[in-house]
Amino acid sequence: MVYTSLQSPDRPDYQYQLRVAHLYGNLLNTYGDNGNVLMLKYVGEKLKAQMTFDIVSLGDSFNEKNYDIIFFGGGQDYEQSIVAKDLPDKKVSISRFIEAGGVGLAICGGFQLLGKHYIQADGKKIDGIGVMGHYTLNQDNNRYIGDIKIHNDEFNETYYGFENHQGRTFLSDDEKPLGKVVYGNGNNQEDGTEGVHYKNIFGSYFHGPLLSRNANLAYRLVTTALKNKYGQNISLPAYQDILSLEVAEEYGDVKSKAEFEK
Repeated sequence: MVYTSLQSPDRPDYQYQLRVAHLYGNLLNTYGDNGNVLMLKYVGEKLKAQMTFDIVSLGDSFNEKNYDIIFFGGGQDYEQSIVAKDLPDKKVSISRFIEAGGVGLAICGGFQLLGKHYIQADGKKIDGIGVMGHYTLNQDNNRYIGDIKIHNDEFNETYYGFENHQGRTFLSDDEKPLGKVVYGNGNNQEDGTEGVHYKNIFGSYFHGPLLSRNANLAYRLVTTALKNKYGQNISLPAYQDILSLEVAEEYGDVKSKAEFEK
């Protein structure tokens, strides 16, 4: 049964409303993914949007018309295998959401499950729903663990995080990476990529969580969703105006006042 897990308080100064589908949030929440939810809520409220988060889980239908953002977190192989059995029932609606330009963020297991398939550590192949073209292989007796830094050339943004994954993901020709690896392992330690960017869907192996360390990406997700819903010409505060230097430094997405003011 779909239920609301988190909602902004009623306030007269909210000008907008955004609803977020937290896919399988009661199962895939191992790596601090609730921090990503809280950051979306924080940035949305700074942009005067009342934020509502629904858990859409096993046996629930997903109506893409009801949501402005989807968030799909990660978990252990056992929980992911359970989700993989239920997810095909939502394939058509998730695909419509993505192809229509809906905004989404997928972390680790969620990133893998949106693709064609992934191979677990024990060698078992788990089918994803194939709404995106990437696929994930395993590796023997090894994990990619440690601090990582990437740069997104399209947005000229740098993202920092911590990776911990056994899978090796390879993107399809119609997908872009979230960024190029500056240091760390990334998707597969072969092609220098990390994460994925397809239309308005972003995926990553960053834990930490991702958005709490990279408020600039949270701002991008929320503002894109607002423009999708209320029109591309709506006037929204700049990133620097809603996140002070002190807040930005706390979340780790800038290193100095000079960098913040670039």
